[in-house]
Amino acid sequence: MALAGRTAAWWARLRSPCPAATPFCLAARLPAAGRRRYSSRGKEKLDMSIYPVESIRNFSIIAHVDHGKSTLADRLLEITGTISKTDHNKQVLDKLQVERERGITVKAQSASLFYNHEGINYLLNLIDTPGHVDFSYEVSRSLSACQGVILVVDANEGIQAQTVANFYLAFEAQLSIIPVINKIDLKNADPERVEKQIEKLFDIPTDECIRISAKKGTNVEKVLQKVIEKIPPPQCNTADPLKALVFDSTFDHYRGVVANVALFGGEIAKGNKIVSAHTKKRYEVSEVGILTPDEQPTHKLYAGQVGYLIAGMKEVTEAQIGDTLFLYKQPVEPLPGFKSAKPMVFAGMYPVDQTEYNNLKSALERLTLNDSSVTVHRDSSLALGAGWRLGFLGLLHMEVFNQRLEQEYNMSVILTAPTVPYKAVLSSAKLIKEYGRDEITIINPAQFPDKLSVSEYLEPTILGTIVTPHEYIGKIIALCQDRRAVQKDMLYIDENRVMLKYLFPLNEIVLDFYDALKSLSSGYASFDYEDAGYQAADLIKMDILLNGNPVEELSTIIHNDKAYATGKLLCERLKEAIPRQLFEIAIQAAIGKKIIARETLKAYRKNVVAKCYGGDITRRMKLLKRQAEGKRLMRKIGNVEVPRDAFIRVLKRETDK
Repeated sequence: MALAGRTAAWWARLRSPCPAATPFCLAARLPAAGRRRYSSRGKEKLDMSIYPVESIRNFSIIAHVDHGKSTLADRLLEITGTISKTDHNKQVLDKLQVERERGITVKAQSASLFYNHEGINYLLNLIDTPGHVDFSYEVSRSLSACQGVILVVDANEGIQAQTVANFYLAFEAQLSIIPVINKIDLKNADPERVEKQIEKLFDIPTDECIRISAKKGTNVEKVLQKVIEKIPPPQCNTADPLKALVFDSTFDHYRGVVANVALFGGEIAKGNKIVSAHTKKRYEVSEVGILTPDEQPTHKLYAGQVGYLIAGMKEVTEAQIGDTLFLYKQPVEPLPGFKSAKPMVFAGMYPVDQTEYNNLKSALERLTLNDSSVTVHRDSSLALGAGWRLGFLGLLHMEVFNQRLEQEYNMSVILTAPTVPYKAVLSSAKLIKEYGRDEITIINPAQFPDKLSVSEYLEPTILGTIVTPHEYIGKIIALCQDRRAVQKDMLYIDENRVMLKYLFPLNEIVLDFYDALKSLSSGYASFDYEDAGYQAADLIKMDILLNGNPVEELSTIIHNDKAYATGKLLCERLKEAIPRQLFEIAIQAAIGKKIIARETLKAYRKNVVAKCYGGDITRRMKLLKRQAEGKRLMRKIGNVEVPRDAFIRVLKRETDK
């Protein structure tokens, strides 16, 4: 009874009104994340009806890696008063821990800015995008919610490969393009040269380029004015039925799915009944708002505006990126959505402990909700148990995804060797009947069909663009030829820089080509690529054996010409990566039954004859023979474990000399 009385008193104190400082205040007792949610409900809701469609501008910032996109976004947020001016404003929109650690943007982030120009209040919806080729899907998705872009080019480095790729993404989407030359405060900045490059490659007059220093804030105000003058407002009407495009989403443990939406018609408010065009499920909107860049609740969102909505979606599969939301009993034609991303690299992912399988499954579902370019297929391995085969847009994408799993969901996983998707044209009637078609895609080396049942193998190719200072051309051409590339074009951008176009087999560039290119060019060359279909190739499957047992995770599909060199290199790398044991380990590379390379990892050995001081030789031989028998027995029953971090380290080639 006493315990029940104390509990009742505690609840009474907890419910009673009290200042925030007292220990029993509900807000004070919530965790930090809960306090933010608790206080956000107390925020005064904004009235977005004062921003008609004519005073809205939706735009993205696009550029090559490290050309100053996020720094420019920080200055724009400061100038418009969205965030206060402090020395701590560095990459404010880069919210993920992995982005802070690596210094790169991984996720496109949006923010709404309020700006007064010539007496008129404007709503500017800004999206900061990644610059690395592996995250180009984020860029193309962001552009679908915009009417214009700011194309940032470094005044020191000039136009790079990803600058060209991003320009054409915006050009094909028929968006207004504002060229901005950043970092004019650097000692070696040469904005005149960069302006000429922009005019030659993109046919944009030099007088349209704005010279700025995002770090110091020089001329940044001109960028905002140009955005208002040059970028058109969205073509939509508030009187039309609601049509909202989901262009990003995240999962919140307390509120479910938070969907980022762009409104292409109508309006939406708390309490509205909405329907998903994809799942046909009905929801009630519990909160709408804008991102500034933190969540700011509003009364309503109107056509042309970009914001977020929470509608009680509890399952991660319910908020598909590219989905269209509309009002209940007011159906509309769904928006075209997004072209699905095409994975370039596949890898197996398995839990370290099979008891963690369900937790890892849940973490994967939530992370793929936020990163929809990752494809997931169930898979299993004799050695590693149940897992998944994941498709990524590149090796950096794979590493970042793995890092996010560890940091955001505390999941440790085993990742197998990355492979690319091959194809095989079948000649065996039995296999054609089994698969139901005569051409199959191979994403796992374990599925590689025997040469006798295949008429030809096909490998994926990409069209690569390399931009480099002219003094490195010789080394880079030699590197490309070593990777079986075929030159397609060569263009001088100006007197110092050259743009090369090569047709590469994808498996030749996916692991370490970028590292080798940067090393050869002292970091000055840049690289970008796009899909170029498939071509016939002489492919074989190479297995790695440890003491005669195949290591399934290290099996690779490789071109016949490179089999011996790659097998020898893998064996040498494994010899360095595997810890020495008390028994000898034979590391072999094999094609079918044929061994093409071998390394031997010697056993740790105790000096068993140390106690023999002279005497008969037979005594020494007896001790050595007994030791050899023990080692032989140990080798039969001993297991060799490859360290988890060895897979990528083993498969990366040494930098080409």
